[in-house]
Order: sequence, then structure tokens, then C-alpha cells
Amino acid sequence: MMFEKGKCSGILNGIDTALWDPATDPYFEHHYTIDTVDEGKQRNKVQLCERFGLDLKKPLITFIGRLVGEKGADLLPQAIEDSFYYIGRKMNFLVLGSGSPVIEGRLQAMKGLSRGDYNTYIGYDEGLSHQMYAGADFILMPSRVEPCGLNQLYALRYGTVPVVRNTGGLHDTVVDYGDKNGYGIRFAHATVGDMTHGIWRSVELFQQPMKMQEIRSRMMRLDFSWEASVRSYLDLYASIQ
Repeated sequence: MMFEKGKCSGILNGIDTALWDPATDPYFEHHYTIDTVDEGKQRNKVQLCERFGLDLKKPLITFIGRLVGEKGADLLPQAIEDSFYYIGRKMNFLVLGSGSPVIEGRLQAMKGLSRGDYNTYIGYDEGLSHQMYAGADFILMPSRVEPCGLNQLYALRYGTVPVVRNTGGLHDTVVDYGDKNGYGIRFAHATVGDMTHGIWRSVELFQQPMKMQEIRSRMMRLDFSWEASVRSYLDLYASIQ
């Protein structure tokens, strides 16, 4: 692979910024811009919490995607249980997705343990996914493999802090907020322990409202549009000439 390195050049996917735009998104009514992100996200969070019986005062941590091992979804049930046990019931979890019947069953069974801080929707719901990006404070992506990833790009566009495993495209697009100009939370390994630590950091960050405002503003200024990707392709073609 070392001998082939010079033959390769990586270009990130882009997203449709007209379709994924919190200022105009047709899937929810409380639109917002970079200047009104805190108020807008709070209004959308209110609706999500009311619908799913969650505590509005706690940070809302979500997972959106396929419930399969590739996405690290098999780690979710234990990571959620461990977070409640070791961190305390200081956060909400809302999971949207479908996939492995075993994972689905475990996540569904956990509803009975909720104290107004956990819920799940098994299935595919495009509108709900948009609402969750708009109303959530954090999105979990504990992927074992992620060549690029789109969910974290949607989250950044909507001012939702991505909590990601430091791999592939997640590494390329999410800078830990502990680093210079950072805006996300990264953890090293696809393990329950590492994900739980990322969740703990999310709770700690949520308790710093000024820092949250700063990070949201920084995220929403990032450009992961297809226009930016096209410019990268054009630059690459020009370098070959």
C-alpha cells in the first residue's frame, strides 16, 4: 500500500445544501439560521421531547441509521445502560433506525427502563430524521467502518454536535472540540467504554452553554456542499494536466 499511496487522492462526499437546510427544511416548522440556531433548535427539541416523552432539560443524544455492526449499533444498548449507571441519568437518548432483529429487540426492550430519558423508533422515517437533526444536541456515530459518512455532515449543517469514532471520513470531517478550532467529540475505539466516555464528554459540554453556542456557530459555517467537492475534483484534474 505504501507504494500505491502516490496514485490515490481522497475527496469527500458533499451534501445537497438546498435539501439539507435548517432555514427552509419542509420536514419541520421551526426553521433557523446560524444567527438563530439556539432558539430554533430549542423549539424543535421541545417537539421531539413531547412526542417521545423525554426530559427537555437534559441533553438530547441521538443515533440515526442502520442498526448493524458496521455502524457500531450493537454497542448502543450497553453503552446507553452504562451511561445511565456510571454518569447518572443526566441525558436523553433517542434512537431511529432498523436492521439487525437482535439489536432492534434489545433497544425496544430498554423502553421499559426509561425514566423519561430514553426512547426508540424502529423503522425508516425521513421526516423524523430531519426533525432529529434539528432538535438534537448530539448525534452518536460509533462506526467501525466509515469511508466518508453523511450523517455527521447533516448534523454539522444543523448545529448538532457529532460524537464520532475517530475513523475514516469521520476523522476527516470532525475536529475534536478540545483541539484548535474544534467542534465535535471524537473517541478512538468502537467499544462500549470509549463511546460511554464520549457521552460523558457530551454531558459536560452541554453544561457549558457559551461553549455550545460557540461550537454551533463554528459548525454551521463549515462548507461540506457538493460545490466544495466539485472544486476539489477540478483542482485534482488541473494538477494532473
